[in-house]
Amino acid sequence: MALFTHSSFRLAKVAWHATLLTAALTTGAAQAQDVFNASGSEAADIQAQVDAFRSVLGTLNPNVPGSFGSGRREINWDAVPDGFASPNAFPADFFNQNTPGRARGVEFSTPGSGLQVSANAANPTSTAVEFGNIDPAYPEFFETFSPQRLFTAISSNIVDVSFFVPGTSFAALTRGFGVVFTDVDLANTTSLSVFDVTNTLLGTFFAPAITGDETFSFLGVDFGSAVVSRVRITTGTEALAAGNVDQDLNRDVVAMDDFIYGEPIRAIPEPETYALMLAGLAAIAAARRRRSGQVRRKD
Repeated sequence: MALFTHSSFRLAKVAWHATLLTAALTTGAAQAQDVFNASGSEAADIQAQVDAFRSVLGTLNPNVPGSFGSGRREINWDAVPDGFASPNAFPADFFNQNTPGRARGVEFSTPGSGLQVSANAANPTSTAVEFGNIDPAYPEFFETFSPQRLFTAISSNIVDVSFFVPGTSFAALTRGFGVVFTDVDLANTTSLSVFDVTNTLLGTFFAPAITGDETFSFLGVDFGSAVVSRVRITTGTEALAAGNVDQDLNRDVVAMDDFIYGEPIRAIPEPETYALMLAGLAAIAAARRRRSGQVRRKD
């Protein structure tokens, strides 16, 4: 029987990761997607598309550590404690902590200065709801799809969402991702840019716009299988900040409510990938046997 040395295992590991990379490139590029979108002045106007997206992703899973392998998870922000809501900063890993209720397999980042979840009506510091603490006009612009909290980046209109096996540091993939937005006034501005495991862009999709205030827009994209490792959310044209309001036709401030996404799972190679890996390991074993035979003949 051939025995692998430490260096052989290192070569096998390199071959394994290279095979995963190749598989991701070929499968990700070939993925089709289904887009779900709707807009309206009332939550009921988008409910059918939200429910259709939920149905495609599957059963809503409990928010516990580990992956169920299928189904979906959701974030509606409403269970965020007051200590992590406006005017306080929101922790980027709050929904990937290894504890029931928070283990939902996503972490956030932004090129801005932080993240914030809006206060609810009963908060102990009497902070204004719907980001009225940032600008007093915002409660007139925004509305909640699922009461009572909203979500935003600070000093930026970009949020990146990365996926993990819930409650762990293991990177994961999801099949689809959707967001409920409020007050999308301009077309082709608020968007989801979706990336695969190699950070290759799978597509950019735009939320539908609707004129008026306190409106709703929903955008969800499903790829049918777990190929999405990161989503970049762009909300409007401006970051939420004091004085940043929809004053003209070229400016748009947008907040976010519910996130809906497929169960995060660790990437599992296709059978063809296993075959390539095993072929690589066999080649390494054969090379080791040849080297051992040459050493014995010299002796």
